[in-house]
Amino acid sequence: MIRKLKTGEYRLYSRKKNPSTGKRRNLGTFKTRAAAEAHERDVQYFKRH
Repeated sequence: MIRKLKTGEYRLYSRKKNPSTGKRRNLGTFKTRAAAEAHERDVQYFKRH
């Protein structure tokens, strides 16, 4: 899940909420949306390998 921040950067959040905090886990902040999307694909790959 990618959200645009007020600073113009994009932040990648986990799909599930963290049970202890009730919020989504921050998986990285990126300058461009394309970079965030590429990292999201990397995360999905490593979750399964």
